[in-house]
Amino acid sequence: MKEDVIIMTWPDHAELTQLVEFRRRDRSGMDEMAFERLARELARARLVASEDIPPDVVTMNSRIQVRDLASGEAYTFSLSWPDQADAGNGRVNVLAPLGMAMLGSRVGQAVEWPVPGGLRRLRVEEVLFQPENGSPLAAC
Repeated sequence: MKEDVIIMTWPDHAELTQLVEFRRRDRSGMDEMAFERLARELARARLVASEDIPPDVVTMNSRIQVRDLASGEAYTFSLSWPDQADAGNGRVNVLAPLGMAMLGSRVGQAVEWPVPGGLRRLRVEEVLFQPENGSPLAAC
């Protein structure tokens, strides 16, 4: 995973922090390690108001295009809240390693995370939709 500072909106940070805190108290069935990884991501975030988030930053509910740096293949997906995640329909859970790697990333940035058999590296090619910037692709 990336170790630089990430940019997040105050509302996304607050909701994700609330999710982590709720799970720390609840401890029912969800992967505790995923919540601890998310807590580390939140700790390194630089927070901005929603209207001040740059349009090239991946926020919650952003639709992005990425390129696999090993294969050259391009993928498009949305970064989703856990209750809205659906990998089969291109909605990646923020608690998944890929989701956490993408959160706060910027166009042109390469991110990596561990997978069975090594590391996977993707580069953010384009933010197709970001809720904060009022993109016309909101229906996607």
